[in-house]
Amino acid sequence: MNQKKILAGAVTAGLMATACAAPMGEKLTTRADQREVAVTIYNDNLALVKDSRKVKLDKERNQLAWREVSAQMRPETALLRNLSNPLGFRLIEQNFDFDLLTPQKLLEKYVGKEVTVISVNPATGVEKRETATVLATNGGTVLKFADRIETGVPGRLAFAGVPDNLRDKPTLVITLANASSGDQNLELSYLTGGLSWKADYVAELNEKDTQIDMSGWVTLTNQSGAAYPNAKLQLVAGDVNRVQEEFARGRPVPMMAKAQMADAAEMSQEALFEYHLYTLERPTTIAENQTKQVALMSASSVPVKKELLLEGQNYYYSGQYGELGQKLKAGVFVEFTNKGDGLGIPLPKGVVRVYKKDSKGNAQFIGEDRIDHTPKNESVRLKLGDAFDVTADRKQTDFKKLSGFSRYNYVFESAYQIVIKNAKSEPVTVKVVEPMPGDWQIQSESHPHTKASSNAAVWNVNVPAEGKTTLTYRVQVKY
Repeated sequence: MNQKKILAGAVTAGLMATACAAPMGEKLTTRADQREVAVTIYNDNLALVKDSRKVKLDKERNQLAWREVSAQMRPETALLRNLSNPLGFRLIEQNFDFDLLTPQKLLEKYVGKEVTVISVNPATGVEKRETATVLATNGGTVLKFADRIETGVPGRLAFAGVPDNLRDKPTLVITLANASSGDQNLELSYLTGGLSWKADYVAELNEKDTQIDMSGWVTLTNQSGAAYPNAKLQLVAGDVNRVQEEFARGRPVPMMAKAQMADAAEMSQEALFEYHLYTLERPTTIAENQTKQVALMSASSVPVKKELLLEGQNYYYSGQYGELGQKLKAGVFVEFTNKGDGLGIPLPKGVVRVYKKDSKGNAQFIGEDRIDHTPKNESVRLKLGDAFDVTADRKQTDFKKLSGFSRYNYVFESAYQIVIKNAKSEPVTVKVVEPMPGDWQIQSESHPHTKASSNAAVWNVNVPAEGKTTLTYRVQVKY
């Protein structure tokens, strides 16, 4: 048995007896006093906790130990209010004790102090008690007895007590003044890390690629070191500015979270400043080290537009290149508008995963994409992958410099050929987008283009089933 296991066994009994004991004169409040807890979670590992408890206080000065707060609390943000009698209530000092009670921590706090070492004679079973001073705990325990120095722990250790700043659970210790005695309704609010949320969406594309059924989930993760039973849950979607921390305070390393699927529940939403606030319409328990999913939205038969896209580059309009790629793959996109039954609400940023049923009716994964925060009535565009059966060969067929002797007055003319091939048993339309630099003008073309923007020409090219179509164009570019 290694020394850590011996040490743990040696002090466990003492810890059980003193774990919840409060220092002399300190008032203790635990989760049993809790009347209500509300949690507002932001996108970037940040949450606002409001913990309301009924606590019995004395008149004038009190030292209150508020147990079971988040282990990742930002104590500089903590605010305690007296909701019953705010007049005459004021805070004097507060300390956040997050150095948690363990056998090793307790031993470290006793360096330079005396402990009682209890050993048992294996032959007679008689206990022997000796007093020793803890000299060191780095890499092992060093004890000084009256007649010797020993390394390791030759038996059980007994301690006189637990230091005030060593707690079994994260605790905020508050010194306050109160105008009256008796039960008071107190509310502690603070910001904390360790709580986060994200949105995940699942969509199923119909057989003709014209509609999707879509559902959205909110995934909550709690690694804050505390639980929030029957909490009022709200989520803020938006990019809230935060000041970069200048230093990181040590915190216990969280365990891996376990997953739990919550019952489907409606979430209402409202505008909050320049963000959006989502409220779960029922209380929910956010357990420690847990991942929970809550239904956000559901919509069916949402019209979508499928697009095959082939994009070029602007660098090959100012030089001679010849071949510009063979078997280039067309990107596959689907697009829909955030409106209609089930949609038409602000969609938080997240990942949309898209499925489609095969010929046997089994749903198969066909791609995913990340969306940003999307207001209602805005378009959602997803790239699902690259087409297998639709490819293109692109080459520059002509290039010449018409004039210019410096980098600012060049005039180039170049010609291009794009052969688009379709191996599918049905015709397709491919959108060809060519970024055009400088002041450009199409001189000739095999298919009509549109000027999508000041620096892009777009062609919609129809390609027959198991066939090909050739797009040619000549362009003059001025720099």
